[in-house]
Amino acid sequence: MKISCKQFELELKHPFSISKFTRTSTPLMLLKVQYEDIIGYGEASMVPYMGESYESANAFLKLVDWNTIQYPFNFGAIISYLDSLAPGQPAIKAAIDIALNDINGKILNKPCYEIYGAEPAKMPVTSYTIGIDTPEVIRKKLKDAEAFKVIKVKLGRDNDKEIIETIRSMTDVPLYVDANQGWADKIQAIDLIYWLHNKGVVLIEQPMDKNNLDGNAWLTERSPIPLLADEAVQRLADMDQLKGAYHGINVK
Repeated sequence: MKISCKQFELELKHPFSISKFTRTSTPLMLLKVQYEDIIGYGEASMVPYMGESYESANAFLKLVDWNTIQYPFNFGAIISYLDSLAPGQPAIKAAIDIALNDINGKILNKPCYEIYGAEPAKMPVTSYTIGIDTPEVIRKKLKDAEAFKVIKVKLGRDNDKEIIETIRSMTDVPLYVDANQGWADKIQAIDLIYWLHNKGVVLIEQPMDKNNLDGNAWLTERSPIPLLADEAVQRLADMDQLKGAYHGINVK
């Protein structure tokens, strides 16, 4: 196999804020993998707070012995091999996985959704994400989201209620909330969860720090709506220690 990559910086239409940081762009890497005469493409989106960068992605690619990957179809074995080289690095590993799936689809002359038995007409509804911002900017973002049946809202700072009230002044669609580990006090958090429930929020992702299992479990036991693990689950093995701490997980 042969590989090449190209770096991009994706400029965002609006600054994107979550509980702990704000960004105006996202580093991307386009990966090109060639198997015989077939080329597959994958993309790594390296969100800064996950600790990945162009430098770390390139360093990981140099660890890969592409001669050991003779066939691009054995995805489980390939991912196990990539994991054996270095822990973490989910973005660049995902880019490799996507590129190999692209090659597989081109060999079989089928789109990936068909290979995996998915039916587009039955796919779950996706949401439009609105980051933490001022009421004025949130109103602009809501206009961009008019076609969406569900809105995902980033919370976790001191203006959580203002954000929800602004959204509810313009739309009554169901809301997902992602606190991104932003709530530190469980008593304040459960009070806010009940308030959000009354505002039409149907689920909440990662309410407290991912390492605070007791705090998240305490909220899960009392919450009127599902609480999902997000940052707490990066790989399948992470689920082993989370029993009882959440109602479910967010799979991306």
